[in-house]
Amino acid sequence: MIQRVVEQAKKADLLTKIVVATDDLRIFEHVQSFGAEVVMTSAEHENGTSRCEEAVSILEKEYPNGKIDAVINIQGDEPYINPEQINLVATLLKNNKTEIATLVKKICNKEEIFNPNVVKVVFGSGNKALYFSRQAIPYLRDVLQNDWFGKSDFFKHIGIYGFQRSILKEIVNLKLGKIELAEKLEQLRWLEAEYSINIEITDFEGIAVDTPDDLLKLTNNAC
Repeated sequence: MIQRVVEQAKKADLLTKIVVATDDLRIFEHVQSFGAEVVMTSAEHENGTSRCEEAVSILEKEYPNGKIDAVINIQGDEPYINPEQINLVATLLKNNKTEIATLVKKICNKEEIFNPNVVKVVFGSGNKALYFSRQAIPYLRDVLQNDWFGKSDFFKHIGIYGFQRSILKEIVNLKLGKIELAEKLEQLRWLEAEYSINIEITDFEGIAVDTPDDLLKLTNNAC
């Protein structure tokens, strides 16, 4: 699966370097076996953002003359990630005013609006995130919940992040935020600390493979 993610990432023509970050020797050796670059990171990370920061720090020491301007954190569990989504995030990061970049997709069924595992997003006219929530947002006052779908646009978060290098270095040192603690969403720590998150809308949603059952669904539905 890691190899498939790397292969998809290589199709994104705006990336200049692709590196796998892991704390597992089995993954480390596997990535080496198919010729990709890999770094070994600590097993103590609480999230992928801090692991990403450590990996970048390792690279900066190994390549002291190579300047890293921006970083995109691609999840290792999405073998079908669309390279164009990676390019969308990279394009946002080309604007130095973008601190953090991510993607959203319009919700197309009623069930996802009220599913707490689907993270919803509201954003302003300049496509900067206002809030992320496991609740349905925006709340439609004076409308029965059964009628919410179709009465407003709802967007869900697609979990790929891009950071300016300097911003990544800062946010990993932020303390746990109150709203992050409430919703269990790391990106709320950044908003609470008044960092800006720029958003691009995508029509494509990747398929995460987190369990053997997820993999079985994919192989059974393969064309």
